[in-house]
Amino acid sequence: MYEVMVRSRAFDDRLTEKYWVEKKPIFSFSAGPLPGELHTSHGQEPIGAGVCGALTPDDMITTGHRPHHVAVARGVNLKEMTAEIFGKKTGLSGGRGGHMHIYDKRVNFSSSGIIGEGLGPAAGMALARRMQKRPGVALSFIGEGGVNQGAFHEVMNIVGIMKLPFICVIEDNKYAVTTHKSASTATERNSDRAACYGMTGEFVSGNDPDLIFAATERALERARSGKGGTILEIETARLLGHFMGDPAGYITGERKAYQVDPIPEYRRRLILEGVLTDVQAIALETQVIREVDEAMQFAAESPYPDPESALNCTFSDQQDMSKPFLETELF
Repeated sequence: MYEVMVRSRAFDDRLTEKYWVEKKPIFSFSAGPLPGELHTSHGQEPIGAGVCGALTPDDMITTGHRPHHVAVARGVNLKEMTAEIFGKKTGLSGGRGGHMHIYDKRVNFSSSGIIGEGLGPAAGMALARRMQKRPGVALSFIGEGGVNQGAFHEVMNIVGIMKLPFICVIEDNKYAVTTHKSASTATERNSDRAACYGMTGEFVSGNDPDLIFAATERALERARSGKGGTILEIETARLLGHFMGDPAGYITGERKAYQVDPIPEYRRRLILEGVLTDVQAIALETQVIREVDEAMQFAAESPYPDPESALNCTFSDQQDMSKPFLETELF
C-alpha cells in the first residue's frame, strides 16, 4: 500500500508542476498544457490504497472530481490516464474526458465531475450483477459534503431496501470546497446515517491505510454474503486547496492541525515495524517516480486528437436491439 500511496503522490506532484506552466505570474485557467481545474489528492492517498487493496477484479468503482488516488490504486493505466488529462489522442477516452472524467473498463473504474452522480450508476451495477448472477461489489466514492445531495439519500434507501452489494465510501476531508463540515452537516458522522437505511455504518479515523483496508474487508464480506450495503466514512486530510489556484486561506488555526501528511507517517511506521528498510523505501520511491515521469513523457509526446473527430462518440454505434440490455457489458 505504501507503493500505491507514493505513486499517487508522485503523479499529483508532477501534474501540479505541469499545471502551473504558463499560469504565472497572472493566473488563468485557460493557460498552459493543462487548462481548466485540477483537483489533486494530496493527503487522501490512504483511502485509495486501503480500499482498492481489498478489492477483486470483479468489483466496480465510481468516484468524483478528485479521482487520481483511487484511479492509481485501482490500476488504471498510468500512461493512458496521463494522456487523457493532457487531452491527448492516446488517452483513455481519446482526450475527451480530462482529469475529472476518467473511464477504464478494463479495471471497472469511472469518475464524474458532477457531485453525487456516481452513486446511482454504482447501485445499478450492483443490481445488474445480482440479476446476472455474477460476482462483484459496487463502490461509490463521495466527499462528506456531497452526501447532502438528494441523490445520496435516494440511493442509500434503495440499497437498504434491496440489500444490494454496495459500499458508499465517504472521504471526510472536512471541507466541501471552502465550507467546513461543522457548518454544512447536522451530524458529526455521516456513517451514523446508515441505520436510517437498514445499512451498516462504520467510521475509520486517523487516515490510516491499514485500518481502511480492514474496514473495507469487513464491508466486502457483508456485501458478498447478502447482508447488504455499508456506509464507510473515512477520516482523511486535504493538504492543499480545493483545486489548483485555491490558497485555502479558510483552513486556519486549530483546523489546520488536522493536515498531517500520511505518507511520511506510514513510511516511518513501516520501517519501525521492520516491514520496510530505508534503503528499500528509497529504491521503491525512485522506481515509482521513474514510472510517473515515463507517463508524463508519453503524454507530452502524444498527438492531440484530430479536429475532425470532435463529434465522434457523441452517439453510440448501432447495436443489435434484440440483445437484452443486461447482456451489454458496460463494466
